[in-house]
Amino acid sequence: MSVGVLVVSYGSRGVSMVDALCRSSHKTRLFIVDKQKNPFNIERAYEHVVVPDLNVNSISDFAFKHKEEIEFCVVGPEGPVIEGLHDVMLEKTGIPVLCPAKEYAIEASKVEQRELLAECCPSANPRYKVFDPHVDWSLSNVKDNVYEWFGELESQVVVKPDKPGFGKGVGVWGDHFNSKDDYFEYFKSNYESGIVIVEEKIDGEESSFMAYCDGKTLAPFPDTRDYKRAFEGDIGPNTGGMGSYKDVGDHLPFMTPKDREVEEDIVDKIFKQVKGEGRNKGLLGLPFYVAFIHTKDDPKVLEINSRPGDPEIMNIMPALADDYVDLCYAMLEGSLKRVSMKPKATVVTYKVPQSYGGYDKRHPDKVVSHEIGGVVDLSAAYKLVGDGGGLRVFPGSMEVRDNNNYSLKSRTVACVGLGDSIEEAREKSLEGIESIKGGGLWNRGDVASKKHIQNSIAHMKSLRG
Repeated sequence: MSVGVLVVSYGSRGVSMVDALCRSSHKTRLFIVDKQKNPFNIERAYEHVVVPDLNVNSISDFAFKHKEEIEFCVVGPEGPVIEGLHDVMLEKTGIPVLCPAKEYAIEASKVEQRELLAECCPSANPRYKVFDPHVDWSLSNVKDNVYEWFGELESQVVVKPDKPGFGKGVGVWGDHFNSKDDYFEYFKSNYESGIVIVEEKIDGEESSFMAYCDGKTLAPFPDTRDYKRAFEGDIGPNTGGMGSYKDVGDHLPFMTPKDREVEEDIVDKIFKQVKGEGRNKGLLGLPFYVAFIHTKDDPKVLEINSRPGDPEIMNIMPALADDYVDLCYAMLEGSLKRVSMKPKATVVTYKVPQSYGGYDKRHPDKVVSHEIGGVVDLSAAYKLVGDGGGLRVFPGSMEVRDNNNYSLKSRTVACVGLGDSIEEAREKSLEGIESIKGGGLWNRGDVASKKHIQNSIAHMKSLRG
């Protein structure tokens, strides 16, 4: 008997979840709601529908038509999570959704995250101040306070809009502005749209911590490292993530086992603070994807998300030792104990359009204008997958038109390499990336490079003396 699963997908993150469902020992029948005609999903869906804005009511209406065939729903993108798909779906169809309820989608507000941390683990909070245009009522009145806080932090500031920026929108001193006036202009551009937090800039190395949850138990995944910046050497604007890696074990090369223990302790405190007494079904799925920064002392929390990381979940899905469908049932039934992983390192590299991250402006001499948004050939990459080379290919911002795959505006395709070491996994990821032709695509070449990792290790040693 088949298991009917509704998948809400957008980009390579959702495709990695579809891939894991297809590799289950259970026979799966997939009903996929997508933002566009993703070629991977179309080939594997029992029924595929495009909802361009991923509106939660439209998704629920589609599910209602098939409610007798669908046992549960899994969600990739953050938009429907924040907009309350969990609640709307249950009310309209009775289908359980493996994502947090709207009340617990704490990535909707960075202010609420800081207040939560202040209650349960204040040492994990950087110093911060909140600037609310509804309270401060005018930009001229708030300017002196913004400059005063800048001085207290000795210019080491980070500017964040309260609402989600979908991996973008954050401004960092030394990267996005280098003078007091430019800092204020960046602040102003966000403040005119809503609440802004100005935090201290923390010196350290970042990791991403994700955990599945059944409402009473957290089952952590291994740590991953995301590459947010557009260009090699970690320069350029923040993007949705140009790639990521995980090691064979639970922690990253620049971390210690104690660092991992402290991460788990912090997230457990957050979980207990949010959960309350007993089992809380509003926290099903992946309610905590926490961005940490490791410092000379204990780690700080940069932000808390309420869904799988993109690209970080792609480091996890291909390396699951557990059956993904069995994990979903364990979360639904409240019987989740732990997540078992294969002893493999994984490296994700994204290939993206020339307009992404401002590459076309930075490298105008390399622009192939006639290929922007053009046809992308994945056949050679799929052959590498078929050869059993430890590779997964996950099309993202791509759609099928006239039997061809066309690149769209965002991250086009991800290649995930699996290996017995980070270096081996990286080689396989890049082999896949280099085999993809057309579309005028480009990628960072230093994701998980030995040099980058050694620099991270040296940085942490320097911080800790």
